[in-house]
Amino acid sequence: MNGFLKAVLKTNETMQVIAGVALTFIILLTTIDVVLRAFGRPVSGVYEIVAMAGGIVIGFGVPLTSWKRGHIYVDFLIQKLPAGKRDAVNIITRCIGIALFLMIGWNVLRIAGSFLIEGEVSPTLQIPFYPIAYGVGFSFFMLSLVLVCDIVKIVGGDYE
Repeated sequence: MNGFLKAVLKTNETMQVIAGVALTFIILLTTIDVVLRAFGRPVSGVYEIVAMAGGIVIGFGVPLTSWKRGHIYVDFLIQKLPAGKRDAVNIITRCIGIALFLMIGWNVLRIAGSFLIEGEVSPTLQIPFYPIAYGVGFSFFMLSLVLVCDIVKIVGGDYE
């Protein structure tokens, strides 16, 4: 099972790198656009590109953030419970999260498929929407795997 956890972590770290590159790209593109606007030569389609790259940043960044438990987490009530009950609550919430994110991921992939079939593209630059939608759908499945890993760690006694 340790190999499974390492594989999920490695995939999430790779996704985090992609999210970081996309965020850097957004910053550079926005800066270039602001400077060029001062000279009356704005970059065409910046809004579209930033929106799509933002989907990558958020979608690809969330699974590793969840792995590291970097989200705001209010656990003062749960910490007062005995270890067994605390583990049960954590497992139940992870199961609910897995079901939720699997449904969301499935629906996002269905939307991505319709984007592909319909040929949906951005209005200005004609960039196809489906690759970003597939990427975001994949990230929901990875988030579900992170929650499965949490359950494995809880059952194995390695959850902090």
